Amino acid sequence: QVQLEESGGGLVQAGGSLRLSCVASGNTFSSYAMGWYRQAPGKERELVALSTSDSSANYADSVKGRFTISRDNAKNAVYLQMNSLKPEDTAVYYCNTWIYWGQGTQVTVSS
Repeated sequence: QVQLEESGGGLVQAGGSLRLSCVASGNTFSSYAMGWYRQAPGKERELVALSTSDSSANYADSVKGRFTISRDNAKNAVYLQMNSLKPEDTAVYYCNTWIYWGQGTQVTVSS
C-alpha cells in the first residue's frame, strides 16, 4: 500500500521560512516526478513545484526565487524549502507522485 506522509507545515510570520517534507512508502518513485501542490480556501489546487525524475525543477511563477524543491531518491522523499513567505502562500500543501497524494499539511503565513 502506497502512502505519502507530509510534515513541516505550521504557522509562520510573513518573511519567515518553512521546510516541508514528504516521504513515500510502499513503492519506489525514483523514476517518477514528485511535486508539491497547494489549495487555498475557495481556490483550486495548483502546482507549486515539480521535481522530474532527472531532478530538474519547475516552479509556479508566484514562488520562483523563494521556494526550492529537492528530492532524495534513496529515502523516497521530496522536500520544499519555502523562504520569504507571504500571506498569500497560506494553503494546504499536498505532496504528489504519479497517482498518489498525501493527506496535506497546513501552512499559514500571518501578516
